[in-house]
Amino acid sequence: MGVTANLHEHHKLCDEDFAAAEEAAQSGDWSACAAAFGRFREGLLAHFGVEENHLFPAFERQTGMSGGPTQVMRYEHGQMRDLVSQLESALAQQDAEAFSGAAETLLVLMQQHNMKEENILYPMCDQALGGDSELKARIDRGLRG
Repeated sequence: MGVTANLHEHHKLCDEDFAAAEEAAQSGDWSACAAAFGRFREGLLAHFGVEENHLFPAFERQTGMSGGPTQVMRYEHGQMRDLVSQLESALAQQDAEAFSGAAETLLVLMQQHNMKEENILYPMCDQALGGDSELKARIDRGLRG
């Protein structure tokens, strides 16, 4: 089992919370939206933190690649953080139209980002770092919060 095994599953959990928040906003249930969005935000930021603080640096050290795929992923994390901030504002204002617009953009970005990670970067990480049980443990702890 590679170091990224639980990152794949964590993408799915984040996606489920995101879908629940989006559905609640569309139906005007702002309390349910806030709860689901809170879980999504917490999970997404934990995911980014694990990648940026543990996985990416280990991969870069092992391979000597610091300007390639990890740089792209960090940039996309920044874009997604900006969209999460827009969603927070829309939620605070209970603005369904603004929430929906930001959610639609974030959904497309997340889908593309996750596909790149799962099909390109994670296999590269597993190949380079596959047997690092301490790194896998740090990643797993970070995902659990």
